[in-house]
Amino acid sequence: MPDLEPITIHDPSSSLTATFVPGAGMIGTSLADGVDEFLGQRRGLDAYVSNGKTMGIPILYPWANRLGAREYESNGVLVTLTPGKGGVRTDDNGLPIHGVLAAYPGWQITAQSPTSLTAVVDFAAQPALLAAFPFPHVLTQAVTLSDRTLTIETTVTATGSASVPLCFGYHPYFTIPGVPRAQWRLSTPAMRHLPVDSRGIPTGQHDDWDALDKSLESVTYDDGFDNVPTGAVFSLTGGERRIDVRFETGYPAAQIFAPDSDDLIAIEPMAAPTDSLRSGGYRSAVPGESETARFTVTVT
Repeated sequence: MPDLEPITIHDPSSSLTATFVPGAGMIGTSLADGVDEFLGQRRGLDAYVSNGKTMGIPILYPWANRLGAREYESNGVLVTLTPGKGGVRTDDNGLPIHGVLAAYPGWQITAQSPTSLTAVVDFAAQPALLAAFPFPHVLTQAVTLSDRTLTIETTVTATGSASVPLCFGYHPYFTIPGVPRAQWRLSTPAMRHLPVDSRGIPTGQHDDWDALDKSLESVTYDDGFDNVPTGAVFSLTGGERRIDVRFETGYPAAQIFAPDSDDLIAIEPMAAPTDSLRSGGYRSAVPGESETARFTVTVT
């Protein structure tokens, strides 16, 4: 059985807390101000551990969302993914989804304080992970909480002779406690919208997306984007509450998911658009070097 002990960090300047579970894939399970919870809980931690059903703030690694087939090629290496092996999961169309680290129990804590937590996964030491993503590297996730802001910093350090594709992302679910969804407003920066086919894979077409400020009443989203400006802020407001998600660095792509079946919205920072591991156009961490991506969540 994995160790599912939660670790809670505290904002020294307020009553805001954040909780992560290293033994369940370093997933963030809570961002709370007293009894007010700002992360969508969906089916809860147990469903994430047993079936990969996302909630809270999970990392999607090494690819975010779907791949268009069960194989991909990078650095001259052709990789075939086998569902059920090495953490590979598939969606209803049989496509690999959300990477291989859903609820992964092998994160090692390397630093901890009342306000911060850092954990790592060494892919080079895990044959099952390398089978699905054969690019040796160390993945580091560092989270801090200060001034009502949760910072999540992700670093990929290439430790082998091959460059490491950067196609990962996060899937944070947000909610505004005590305020009906119909009273929420979403604002986004101007960026480029990427239409998808019936399987959720980008078609290669694109269209402009003007800066948005719109009520979520009777509105749903499941849309991908690129050309997200560095430092872009996505905001969710309702009542006297506001959640700002800032793509500080390393996240030029995004997904917005707002179903009508639940009072939540996902604002997803992505290092590359959906299916980039197959279609290309992504950045890489070159051998011996590190690449860092960072986003923040501010609750006011």
